[in-house]
Amino acid sequence: MVATAMTAVPATPRIAILGFAIESNRFAPVSGRDDFESRAYLAGESMLADARSAAPAMTPEIPAFVRRMDRRGPWTPVPILFANAESGGPVEHAFFLDTLAQFERGLRAALPVDAVYLCEHGAAITTEEQDPDGLVFQRVRAIVGPDVPVVATVDLHANVSDRMVDEVDVLISYRRNPHTDMAERGTEAADVLSSLMEGLRVAVAHVRMPVVAPPTQLLTAPGTGPYADMIHAAEAMDDPRLVNVSVVGGFAYGDTGKNGLTILVTTKGDGDYARATAHTLAEHAWRERAAFTPELMSLPRAVELARRAGVEPGTSAVLLADVADNPGGGARGNTPFLLRALIEGGVQGAILGVVTDPALAAEAHAAGEGAAIEAHFNRDETTVYSEAYTAPATVLKLHGGRGVGRRGQLAGCSFNLGPSALLQVGGVQVVVITNRHQCHEPMFFEMFGLDIAAARTVVVKSRGHFRAAFDEFFPPQHIYNVDAPGLTSPMLARFDFRNLPRPVVPLDALADWSPHARLRGQP
Repeated sequence: MVATAMTAVPATPRIAILGFAIESNRFAPVSGRDDFESRAYLAGESMLADARSAAPAMTPEIPAFVRRMDRRGPWTPVPILFANAESGGPVEHAFFLDTLAQFERGLRAALPVDAVYLCEHGAAITTEEQDPDGLVFQRVRAIVGPDVPVVATVDLHANVSDRMVDEVDVLISYRRNPHTDMAERGTEAADVLSSLMEGLRVAVAHVRMPVVAPPTQLLTAPGTGPYADMIHAAEAMDDPRLVNVSVVGGFAYGDTGKNGLTILVTTKGDGDYARATAHTLAEHAWRERAAFTPELMSLPRAVELARRAGVEPGTSAVLLADVADNPGGGARGNTPFLLRALIEGGVQGAILGVVTDPALAAEAHAAGEGAAIEAHFNRDETTVYSEAYTAPATVLKLHGGRGVGRRGQLAGCSFNLGPSALLQVGGVQVVVITNRHQCHEPMFFEMFGLDIAAARTVVVKSRGHFRAAFDEFFPPQHIYNVDAPGLTSPMLARFDFRNLPRPVVPLDALADWSPHARLRGQP
């Protein structure tokens, strides 16, 4: 059920905008209403006001979509609801159903509309539903009918179902990891949606590969592996038949039957060319599939590098990524393993952030700057890997936690970490926050007056998005992914997957596979 050509372009098109954006980690605690409302849960005119503000709280796609449509000429935006949360566990199903009902009520009340823009993450699950993104797409299509153009943008970590492909005209994913092109994809969505309203007919082919790669293997800088190769090969294609090529890496920790690296090719009605293009991209990645297996630095080796950086003149400063405790993938941002190892190893001149611990942040604020406290990490946390750890600390500085991003994914976007504190714990300065967030923005350190360039070791609880923001301080050869326990460990064999479509690389030995792209509307 996709839009057909329209007979006339409306002079002032009414375009509905809505979205449900969360990346769900099957193994993390359940996400609920509070997780969304603390990030972005915006309806109606408040949604449009945020999109047009100087520093939006929402992700950049919708603001960019609105700016592009404003430039294209008269139009009537119809903002319904945008719900966005930090990556977390499965969404509480009753909350999702309530959000879905708001989408439906708002969209029905807005009819007639000339088009719909859906801004999703694409890797959501709920406590009862394995494909909530597909369900949103399906309900939207059922309300607006087969002739209204619908375009969706998704994260390149989306897990794409056949239903998601079938219920929208064009599905567009990010092309950059770290995600520095979110605004570009919102702009692209506006252009494609406008073309559909002008009568563009499309053919869509997609192939899902038996590859469930850990996120560390899905970087897109040139030379970082077969996933990057596919992205850049797609961008180099110069054929007037193409509308969009999206190579969607997927999110392993979703643990769904729709997991698998997915290639979508949208053309101007040429299904054979769409299929052939998808096959070509898939075949290259399959030949290079060994690169989807991660290599990490051991914790003892990482501590030794940090120790040497702090005491040996001429040694390069290092950045250690605590990739297994990445809140951007659903982890809690509070595991103590790397912090404890650094302190016990006598590391000096290190800064570490950001540790999510509301109770410790509140204790530091109550004690005041300059106070000596016994820092009880994870005193109130009981989730897996959130082990308690206690150490003497000094409260160096306090902050309210609000700011605007400076570089990378959060550049120009507002953030709210909640009451936050900078603690001195042994030779490590630790940023403790209240609202869970991955550390992919230098301002998370700089708002305390820390000089990142002067630090000998920087530790971030982030998987890869930090690379787009901390690259001014650390070249790739001085960045190390550390092997520590956590809910986002790239070592996938450590997880009890129940729903993946096995066998899949890199978990299983799989030698024989050939692509068969599904053309929308056909088997």
